[in-house]
Amino acid sequence: MDGVEKKDYWKVVDQCYLCDLCYMTKCPYVPPHEWNVDFPHTMLRAKAIKFKNGGVDFGSKFLSSTDVHGKFAGIPIVVQAANAVNQTRPMRALMESTLHVDRNAWLPSLATRKFRSAAPKAADLPVKNGERTPGKVAIYATCYINYNEPGIGLDLLKVLAHNDVPYVLVEKEQCCGMPKLELGDLDSVDASKRANIPVLAKYAREGYAILSAVPSCTLMFKQEIPLMYPDDAEVQAVKEAMWDPFEYLGARRRDGLLKTEFPKPLGKVSYHVPCHTRVQNIGRKTEELLKMVPGTSVHTNERCSGHAGTFGVKKAYHEVAMKIGKPLFKRMAEHPEGGAPDYIASDCPLGGHHIRQGFDRNGLGTPQLEHPITLVRMAYGLE
Repeated sequence: MDGVEKKDYWKVVDQCYLCDLCYMTKCPYVPPHEWNVDFPHTMLRAKAIKFKNGGVDFGSKFLSSTDVHGKFAGIPIVVQAANAVNQTRPMRALMESTLHVDRNAWLPSLATRKFRSAAPKAADLPVKNGERTPGKVAIYATCYINYNEPGIGLDLLKVLAHNDVPYVLVEKEQCCGMPKLELGDLDSVDASKRANIPVLAKYAREGYAILSAVPSCTLMFKQEIPLMYPDDAEVQAVKEAMWDPFEYLGARRRDGLLKTEFPKPLGKVSYHVPCHTRVQNIGRKTEELLKMVPGTSVHTNERCSGHAGTFGVKKAYHEVAMKIGKPLFKRMAEHPEGGAPDYIASDCPLGGHHIRQGFDRNGLGTPQLEHPITLVRMAYGLE
């Protein structure tokens, strides 16, 4: 390190997108080693210093303001206009010059109807408590599911209802704070915590399992906020109540309460385990459930896709993100049973679209992209 100039340290900081995998799988100096190195959170402290010193541009701040973008979702005329802008070359060039969003990067569309508006009211179902799983669920929608792909959330509700699991939508919510955390904007993270935790803690105290269908959002409540507020009892209660959807369904299966009749085969599925799912240390719960579907062959991949939230769409890093993901794209295109997969899937919706773009850019075929929750809904034969 004595041969590296300090100004070059920031190149490392800026290209660390907090996947946490160095801590989980690579670094030999993590606890209980005497050096006690937590590289991702060292980078996070550097990002916080940079943000506080005014080193983050307006474009990055705007991209991370998911609730601001989401205010336009569900307004038909505005949605149509915004989505059209996303697809036009002149406007993408303008976005590149002003917001530093790469003109070739995939961007999510706004939904014509928000998930929280489209979700049906929960049926009055019997509560079935297992040995370890609460028999009722509260859905934390997440910004992405609510504003961009409500179909994923609706499919989750269908799967829960099919398995006689009563659910409610969390009464109110804000962004989990992960996009702001990745910028080092800790004041905004604190504001999100103060808005969300009291609401979520109420559901935790009432015995709900809280489900979030985006791994980064789940991880925020399982790891990042608890690390920031270790002595906050409500934060710790939410941490204990928070579940990944497939972690929850897997636990219901162990308790003998999951329906395992799947009338529709899925064929060949190339499945990607996102970094922020791996960091949760829950095992391959999505893979386990998909492999239960008759006539389905699951090819599981644990390489990083490279997308990492806003990192993969920025002009400075989009091509880097595509390069990082290229080994994964190629591996997912080569199903062990031969030929191209019928479906590609990732628990991370943004990562899934990044992989889809990688397939297109590298001429790797055109398998259908579906979220794993949607695949389960399809396997159940639900419409």
